[in-house]
Amino acid sequence: MKVALITGGARGIGAATGAELARRGWTTVLADIDASGDVLALDVTDAAACERAVATVLERHGQLDAVWANAGIASFGPMSLTDPGAWARTIEVNLLGAYRTVSAALPALVASRGYVAVTASLASFAHAPGMSAYSASKAGVEAMANALRIELAPHGVAVGTIHPTWIDTEMVREAASEHLAYRRLREAMRPPFAKTYPVERAARDIADGFDKRARRICTPGFVRIAHVLRAALTTRPFERDLVRAAPDIERLFAEQAAELGRLGTSVSERVAARIP
Repeated sequence: MKVALITGGARGIGAATGAELARRGWTTVLADIDASGDVLALDVTDAAACERAVATVLERHGQLDAVWANAGIASFGPMSLTDPGAWARTIEVNLLGAYRTVSAALPALVASRGYVAVTASLASFAHAPGMSAYSASKAGVEAMANALRIELAPHGVAVGTIHPTWIDTEMVREAASEHLAYRRLREAMRPPFAKTYPVERAARDIADGFDKRARRICTPGFVRIAHVLRAALTTRPFERDLVRAAPDIERLFAEQAAELGRLGTSVSERVAARIP
């Protein structure tokens, strides 16, 4: 039986995919800063905590066959207006947290000739206004994984990047319910980029990728086409609708920030509580 450690496993695609992998015969160990029940307590910004989580998996199960650096947060806002602490925290959790998670797991994965997965998102190559921190963190994660894949190939370890689009998770719902500027961004997007997809579909796609030790997992399928054509996403024709929406995004963010403050407008209430 294969054993996988999944960070960000208390909710969203981490929890859903963990359950799907378990149905397929995997042993899944879920870890999250919001720990409850069988979910390990883990703050991925703490390197020692990441090492303890891996040690716990090895103590309980004697092996580690896959690690998925999935823990992440979202921040939103024009760079000139967004809260600096929220911007930096997004990089700290999404990019440095992924590094700490994977780094802690590498000795065990080399021993098992296992699988490394990181959540890179559609945002790793499609960069929307208001999402500079999130996009930077996910582009960094993808680049990290691409380099790591080559480094680990001689050791028999496979590396995969996971690229979901908008998925019906708490993170996406919080942004839609709490932030007016985010809603304007979503209104400016065209199909298929505008749609939010069920978490169950993402879980199946990601579990398929784990079973195949895939280099790249795109969910839903159109994301794979977008990845191949990624250079087109930064051209003027593709950006036209987003450029038109940018003044509204800036205005709505500024208006809400005047009421709630920059931090409360940059991240959800849940995330804001953890930013110093």
